[in-house]
Amino acid sequence: MTDDRRADPDAKRRPATPQELKAMSHPLRVRILRLCGDSELTNKQLADRLGVDPGTVYYHVRQLVDAGFLEPAEVRTGESGALEKPYRSTGRTWWLSVSLDDLDLSEGLAPVDAFQQELAEAGPESIATYARFSLHLSPEDVAELDRRIVAVIDEYVESDRERSHLPAHGGIFLMHRAAKGKDPGSSDPGSSVG
Repeated sequence: MTDDRRADPDAKRRPATPQELKAMSHPLRVRILRLCGDSELTNKQLADRLGVDPGTVYYHVRQLVDAGFLEPAEVRTGESGALEKPYRSTGRTWWLSVSLDDLDLSEGLAPVDAFQQELAEAGPESIATYARFSLHLSPEDVAELDRRIVAVIDEYVESDRERSHLPAHGGIFLMHRAAKGKDPGSSDPGSSVG
């Protein structure tokens, strides 16, 4: 990776289209993408794994295929001898730039909801690392912290195929402003990491 790309992670991203934003706006679709990023799965396998009706999965898979986030893998013979049509992630979602202004947050934030569901499914013993912090930051500080963290994550994403034999780890980086009148740092002189 060149120094310019490391300095500006957004340089390798493009803005998400309205169709792509819509496709990523449902927690079930975010979870389907994550599962199909780990292995090629059929509608039935996804339905079983997610505990939902196969027809519901089919609808969401079609949305993801139409947006270019999933693609059909080679048809294969299943355990019963029947032909199966699995899907795999194209990996395109990682390289999109999404502005919070473009998202419909009226029903929640799909990536956060999906992450909460995945963490609940995996259980607390699955947590590999944890950091919680409270920082006083200007908008420029927030942008710089985000840029630097995303640059580090990008380095790992770009070389992830080299580690595909290792256990998969999920994560999310999210910062929020404290609610007015509830400064999380007021009783803590610095940031906390734990």
